[in-house]
Amino acid sequence: MAKKRRLRPPTSAAATPRTADGEIPVVGAREPCPCGSDRRYKACHGRAAAQAATELVRRPFEGLPAECDWVALRELVPAATVRLAPRDGLPEDVPSLTLGTVLPMAWPALRRDDGAVLLALQNDTATGDLSRDLADVLTRALTAPPGSPVAAERTAPDGPRLQDLLDPDAPFEPEIHEGFEFWLDDARQATPEVTASLERANAAVTPTARLDGVTAAYWCRTPEKNHLRWVMPHPEEALLDALARLHAAGTAGLGEGTRLVGSFRAHGLTVPVWDLPTAMGAEECEKPATAFGERLAEALAATAPLTVDERRARSGLTNRQITLN
Repeated sequence: MAKKRRLRPPTSAAATPRTADGEIPVVGAREPCPCGSDRRYKACHGRAAAQAATELVRRPFEGLPAECDWVALRELVPAATVRLAPRDGLPEDVPSLTLGTVLPMAWPALRRDDGAVLLALQNDTATGDLSRDLADVLTRALTAPPGSPVAAERTAPDGPRLQDLLDPDAPFEPEIHEGFEFWLDDARQATPEVTASLERANAAVTPTARLDGVTAAYWCRTPEKNHLRWVMPHPEEALLDALARLHAAGTAGLGEGTRLVGSFRAHGLTVPVWDLPTAMGAEECEKPATAFGERLAEALAATAPLTVDERRARSGLTNRQITLN
């Protein structure tokens, strides 16, 4: 076996491989660094790039319209779609852009035969900035050949984010689906692999509905009981104080047989969760949720220190809190 030839440092700055703007090009982590340092890329200029790529952005959807609904569609809702509008409009050969919770075969995005683009939200991402990863997939999907999925790729640490690409004034109106038929233009043309993926996905769907009277509250039905999960934009500490005040006062529920059981964190926001009776559907949640929203607003405005009972209630809420990401 021939010995690997050892790269030697360039003899002058002019010999250092760089891009036109003076930046070191990105290469594989185990490849020699293009700067000519005689070290692997991951141990040289790739170190800063890797750090930038893995640094967690705590609120990736902050600044987007309906941030709470973005979080809900990412973490809570099985099957949903939303029409998106880019700041600069769609290319002429792209008739529509739709955000979906998931796509068949876990594709990050799909360019349909007619040129329409579907972007998946519930995918693993390459970096700690979900917004930047999604923007990268979206950018490539808009120019992908019609009739093809878009694969995951390494995201540039200085690439655009969704906040840079999407129209901030466009409405964000989720449409909840009972299954994943939105994947297909024509089910008769689906490949066996896509058909099998669709059947598996539909079998796992939890019935879900979005409440109309309040923002980003989602009802779901499970075999044992129903739940309401409500993504809230308030600062976590202030929200926990307010929930503790209501819990201590016996007004944290949504009616008879309901119970505030805790909360979890998701993408920098807090999501209170209620257990509901199996007979309580989404429509029956509307009035109690609206009334709770009014009580919560009053509790958020309170400035008095927490009482002993309220502190005890707050401790119980924080002890049951989990973080999803």
